[in-house]
Amino acid sequence: MKISNNWLKDYIKTELKSERIGEFLTDIGLEVEGIDKFESIKGSLEGIIVGKVLTCEKHPNADKLKKTTVDVGNGKILNIVCGAPNVEAGLTVPVAVVGTKIYDKTGNFFEIKEAKIRGEVSQGMICAEDELGLSDDHGGIMILDEAKYEVGKNFADYFELTNDEVFEIGLTPNRTDAMSHYGVARDLYAFLSTNQQKCDFEKISSVALINEGSHEFSLEIENAELTPRYIGAVIENVKVSESPSWLKDRLKAIGLSPINNIVDITNYILHGFGQPLHAFDADKIADKKVKVGTVVAGTKFTTLDGVERTLNGSEIIIKDGKDSPMCIAGVFGGANSGVSNDTKTIFLESAYFNPVSVRKAAKSHGLNTDASFRFERGVDPNITRTAITHAIKMIQDLAEGKLVGDLLEEYPKKIEDNYIIIRFSKIEQILGTKIHREKVKEILKALEIQVLNEIQNGFEISVPAYRADVTREIDVIEEILRIYGYNKIEAPQKISFTPVKLSANDQDELENNWARTLQGLGFNEVMNNSLTSVKDETDAVKLLNPLSNDLAFMRKSLLEGLLQNAVYNINRKNQDLKFFEFGKIYHKKEKYEERKQLAILVTGRNVAENWLQPKSVTDFYNLKAYVKVLLERLAIDYKEVALSDDRFSDALSYEVEGQTLVRIGKVAPVMLKDFDIDQDCFYAEIELEFAQKLRSNSELKFKDIPKFNKIRRDLALLIDKNISYKDLYQSAEKNKSSFIKNINLFDVYEGKNLPEGKKSYAMSFELLNEEKTLEEKEISEVMDSLIKSFQKEFNAELRS
Repeated sequence: MKISNNWLKDYIKTELKSERIGEFLTDIGLEVEGIDKFESIKGSLEGIIVGKVLTCEKHPNADKLKKTTVDVGNGKILNIVCGAPNVEAGLTVPVAVVGTKIYDKTGNFFEIKEAKIRGEVSQGMICAEDELGLSDDHGGIMILDEAKYEVGKNFADYFELTNDEVFEIGLTPNRTDAMSHYGVARDLYAFLSTNQQKCDFEKISSVALINEGSHEFSLEIENAELTPRYIGAVIENVKVSESPSWLKDRLKAIGLSPINNIVDITNYILHGFGQPLHAFDADKIADKKVKVGTVVAGTKFTTLDGVERTLNGSEIIIKDGKDSPMCIAGVFGGANSGVSNDTKTIFLESAYFNPVSVRKAAKSHGLNTDASFRFERGVDPNITRTAITHAIKMIQDLAEGKLVGDLLEEYPKKIEDNYIIIRFSKIEQILGTKIHREKVKEILKALEIQVLNEIQNGFEISVPAYRADVTREIDVIEEILRIYGYNKIEAPQKISFTPVKLSANDQDELENNWARTLQGLGFNEVMNNSLTSVKDETDAVKLLNPLSNDLAFMRKSLLEGLLQNAVYNINRKNQDLKFFEFGKIYHKKEKYEERKQLAILVTGRNVAENWLQPKSVTDFYNLKAYVKVLLERLAIDYKEVALSDDRFSDALSYEVEGQTLVRIGKVAPVMLKDFDIDQDCFYAEIELEFAQKLRSNSELKFKDIPKFNKIRRDLALLIDKNISYKDLYQSAEKNKSSFIKNINLFDVYEGKNLPEGKKSYAMSFELLNEEKTLEEKEISEVMDSLIKSFQKEFNAELRS
């Protein structure tokens, strides 16, 4: 949010420089992200001289150009080539002499230099209004009144230039009280006045108004819960025109474009006081009746931007006497009821709308306006009348409007201030230091928090309704600390805490163990947003009121987030990645499901590039090895099963008792293409709740390292192509021998010198007898048993 320093000074008077003010604003939580300079005329008018065109003739080498001589005072005559259609001898004009910088709307400039244009010397430029930042008119050069402007004078001397400094403030969503210049000034005053800084603060109040005659308008509020307070005023004889310079400069300083005096006044009150207003063309309100309520779902309504929107029936709608929508309350006005240059009578609205309803309406229609930004966070219900009276006074002064009749107001149930008890013992406990009760009372008074009663250990207080975020004792303590000063709280020399030892049955213990293991293997942990967009909405959990279309669903998988992390790094030349994430996924099936998983993603090289291993690329088996390291901590037996999953091109799952524990695979090319990733990625996900259940039910046992060596034997088998390693592995596992400790496939060959339809598998077997050294006879018995099984089940042949 932008705050004009000149505007801020309307409410708070201080001799502090803007940089110092910026520091204090940051101290109280209104972080200043930058201070910009503002000039009412972009780049100023330095170097622009009032001149008089003496001669004007056609350029000899260009039909659309003219040669002119211009008197710029002190007897100095300039030759200037000009292309404007309206240039002629005798005109008084603004002239940019050599060395002048001409600025565009973005702040960029070009410098006027003496040059030859089509062979003719040009020593300056006769300017148009848009080139000087005075308007958008580029129809020709600016023609000055010779009675008012003196040749040779600086053009800037005829203007009151406004210079300002603009603070760019980062507001947290809870600070609704500071979403205006008045609110920022009020907060700044609370800090300065309690920290020995000289300043004065001018508190605003309602303006006394004089009304004339009467009006026939009436007001009806259909639901007081949706519209707790509403005020309307009828103003006649309004002259819609351009706003005065001071008002336009105030709006321009904070990045707003002036429109007309009526709209500019409502924007001035909005950004000045924090109260959104809306002006309707009163002559377009049917039956001279304003109704505030809802309409039937499906009703069509065209908003000010010309878009026809379908209302869902939950929005607060400003309607006329025939129930025709005129405005989505607190969000956006209608195209057919707004103020135009032909408007003579306006109906001015100031209200407090239900914040939740405004937020839902704004999100539902994808609208984010200055008004909705404030209404949906909760404006001050007690400033409603103050704001509209100030606006009416400005309309009377700047648009010659005449207030007729009394203000229409509905406020059936006053929004009360918050009653809270604060305890000095609690303040001391939270802050870790003592603050004198008189200092606490001083801070509360500066924050406009009323002390109702002093009790033995604290105060009974009343927090103003505009502080919608201060509802609890801890909130008040935070406010006291904010104004007292964070830097005044000394850090303790010693911090004591009791470490908590997690039990083996605690899932956090498992997650911590796995996290440490993966970090030791070179992985980095990531944390991604649970809100995302989805291509396939099947089983997806959709938010009722999403912040945006990109954050409309709860994630169905952790894979997409990890791929986003990967592409972000790959685009920055960090291509060798190992990521893991603990997170929840969400599905809507017969009921809502929520599961926590550990997700792992690897891509790029497995080890750093070097001359020994220039192409050590991560593959499926690297990831499989990482997963096996983690599963060793569970002390369970699992079964590998082929997996069909659209996310993977090749995949398998690990199952225990028929339930999936792990899914692991190579990410499908079509999915990588969606993320613009052109290198292979491998992904695994482990069901954490199931893993913890298995861990709790199993007993991890430790045993001594065997005293005897393992024996390795290899078999090279010639088998049919349709036989998989899985088939051979399962057959070997069924062998009755207890000596077989490990089975591995270390070579696969298909090609020359093999019979048609055949392939070769080379398998290794590690044998161990933990009680004695294996004898050759025992080894032969095991290997012969394996060979017979392979021959019988798969018609395998031994290769020599």
